[in-house]
Amino acid sequence: MNNIKYAPEPMRSFLIYLESIQGKSRKTVEEYFYDLRCFYRFLNLSSGKYNCNFNQIEIDNIDIDTLKTVDVNMIYEYANFLNRDLGNHARTRARKISALKSYFKYLHSKVKLLDENPASDIDTIKIDKQLPKYFSLEDSINLLEAVDKRNYERDYCILTLFLNCGMRLAELVGINITDINGDSLVVVGKGGKERTIYLNRSCIDAIEAYMPIRKKMNPEYKDKNALFLSERNTRISRRTVQYTVEKYVKKLGLDSHKYTTHKLRHTAATLMHQSGVDIRVLQEILGHKQLSTTEIYTHIDKQELREAVAKNPLNKDA
Repeated sequence: MNNIKYAPEPMRSFLIYLESIQGKSRKTVEEYFYDLRCFYRFLNLSSGKYNCNFNQIEIDNIDIDTLKTVDVNMIYEYANFLNRDLGNHARTRARKISALKSYFKYLHSKVKLLDENPASDIDTIKIDKQLPKYFSLEDSINLLEAVDKRNYERDYCILTLFLNCGMRLAELVGINITDINGDSLVVVGKGGKERTIYLNRSCIDAIEAYMPIRKKMNPEYKDKNALFLSERNTRISRRTVQYTVEKYVKKLGLDSHKYTTHKLRHTAATLMHQSGVDIRVLQEILGHKQLSTTEIYTHIDKQELREAVAKNPLNKDA
């Protein structure tokens, strides 16, 4: 959080509140910082005092007195600026406005620095829901079969855990050998929260096949417990895992920009739901705080739609 310590008050206090009281992860808090910095830059740009590139506008001069001048019309102008001038997509605009709403709510309700909350009646920007991309069962099997001989046991184990457990990238690279206990392992999820993931037979077999290779490696002391190591005997990085997945996705002839490591998480969730796993159980497996986040995986496979239409009694082939 090197950037955040230089944030002007009261933004800095708000960011500390997010991490220490609300339990937001450092990465999430940094995203709040970047989003609020964008609004601060807009305030300075609107004042007409800055002619430099938008991303070079300083924010140190924005204090509570400046924030007291913000009204609902100014926030609407900001939303329009994000769309028209910065070209932000709806999802990005929605996130930035959401950060702003949280910030002004904090200033008004928590620390009483504002008599009124100018963002209280701001509507949430509408986002068209998109079905998550995922690998079909056939593609998932082909992906596992595409693993190269080089680092075979490690790469196969990584893909197996992704596809069977639906864990996040950060959770996977953070696994320690000591986190594994029989048919379960503990991962650290968003906000530093631990959760237990239960391993099926495929995961256990993949780990057992990889462990003899892993035990022969000699990592540095700080990485001595890391489950997955790079060829340099250090804990595998997120980028290395991403590159590994990209390589095998390309072997299947798929777009590696669309089918990423996170799509493996989507795949695990989708396949489990299609196999009859209850949505609340799936929520627990994925570590989602809100059930609404999990509900995106209740989408229906296109093949199911085709089969449903084909069963219409008016269909000549029915």
